[in-house]
Amino acid sequence: MRMHARQATATAVLILILLAACAAAWRWAGPGRTQDQAATDPSAVALPIPPFPPRIASGAAYEQCLSALEDDPSRALAVAEGWEASGGGDGAAHCQGLALIAAGDPENGAERLETLVRGSSAPPLARAAVLGQAAQARLMAAQAGRGYDDATLALALAPDDTDLLLTRAMASAELEHWPATIQDLTRALTLNPSRSDALVMRAGAWRQQNRLDLALADAEHALSLDPDDAEALLERGIVRQRMGDIAGARADWLKARTTDPNSTTADLAEQNLALLEAGPNQR
Repeated sequence: MRMHARQATATAVLILILLAACAAAWRWAGPGRTQDQAATDPSAVALPIPPFPPRIASGAAYEQCLSALEDDPSRALAVAEGWEASGGGDGAAHCQGLALIAAGDPENGAERLETLVRGSSAPPLARAAVLGQAAQARLMAAQAGRGYDDATLALALAPDDTDLLLTRAMASAELEHWPATIQDLTRALTLNPSRSDALVMRAGAWRQQNRLDLALADAEHALSLDPDDAEALLERGIVRQRMGDIAGARADWLKARTTDPNSTTADLAEQNLALLEAGPNQR
């Protein structure tokens, strides 16, 4: 996965976090596994705040509140609530919403961000970025439908934002609306062909539609951009297994397991390898 310019969009870092948290919800961990067996609970994953969140306000108090988010979200929340009570406006509301998310309450954090956008007169791109954060928080709260709606509202304000397209694609994938997922990912890749994360996501969506040829092509394209992309290796291994290439699947999962050994991706690769070694009767 690639990080782009810091301020190209407001949601880039959060998308990367959510990809790790939500990918298992629309992947199978291995042959014969169900989605429920493979999935992790997104709401159980803490949401780090990016170092450069979208700015919907300005001022020293706003920056101080944002700077506290990563190290001490509880303190940031207390600061934001006190500041808002004294008329802190958009900046206080934004910091409060992010602090709720960072403190492990993505549902109420999303609600706060949505309310902020409804009453804000900030520029469209700033409001779109905050809605994107709300959409991602809804995904973490297992509220994919509301996340999809937030992302759709955000895209009405910023239709060419590739990160927002990926966020909405994740929401539609959670809802198993695969054609919509593929449509958004294809649009994102038209805007930015080098987004390997979008390629891996689309490979998974193609696989869910049983278009294994297209899934393999997307996974291999992602690996041409980064041969050590563990997510792409995991996905290509699943596709190869489905296509009967057991040796190729094993090689991909072995490499995925060692490339990023402490990740969820490595855990899924390990599960796949164990199931593969157990044989058909254990799948």
